[in-house]
Amino acid sequence: MPNLISFKSVVGLFFLVFLLSCKKNDDEVVPKETEGFNGEVVKPLTWLALGDSYTIGQGVKEQERFPAQAVKLLDERNFFVNELNYVAVTGWTTNDLMVGLDYYKPKSHTIVSLLIGVNDQYIEWDTVGYRERLSVLMKRSIVLANNKPNHVFVLSIPDYSVTPYARFLDAKEIALQINQFNQIIYEVSEEYGCPFVDITPFTREAENNPSLICDDNLHPSGYDYARWAEKLVTAIRGVL
Repeated sequence: MPNLISFKSVVGLFFLVFLLSCKKNDDEVVPKETEGFNGEVVKPLTWLALGDSYTIGQGVKEQERFPAQAVKLLDERNFFVNELNYVAVTGWTTNDLMVGLDYYKPKSHTIVSLLIGVNDQYIEWDTVGYRERLSVLMKRSIVLANNKPNHVFVLSIPDYSVTPYARFLDAKEIALQINQFNQIIYEVSEEYGCPFVDITPFTREAENNPSLICDDNLHPSGYDYARWAEKLVTAIRGVL
């Protein structure tokens, strides 16, 4: 015989559901607001990190990636970032990143970081072609930063010539090419009005400081990424 539910029970159950729907969820995270340098209220920030192995943090833990460490530093300084997204894969070139953006179709963010080019250099693509592709990516990054060029933070390419990985390669030629690619990055950043953050000098210290390299003998360690994050946060706070 089927169970019968009285009309009173139904009404009581409806009222309970109504009360629960009106009750505020104590676990709900309410986005924080903070005060900018000019006293204006700044809404919570979002960050889109574009790049290759250096952005995705090949060889280190997720929390040691430079964008993740920068977000933590910003939070500590009352610049709250409530969303960090990546479009970055180890081995990506500028062409790969363009294809990745077409595929993932990321939404606009408050902050966009861009670090791309080491794989273009590694496979010896010409610098003229690199400049053209970087310009396209710079324009796309600006669109993703709500059409605010000064919210696109462009990092220089690390110099891997000083790593154990490069000990059987032409280190002098690698360093020279890295300089040429970084000059292009600087010039294109200037052209589009995007802040340029030079982290290459940090990476060159790895020649005499093995702690700056992770276990794969090629990519930076979390300690080195921390220094990038500090410099990047200084640039970001100067704009927001």
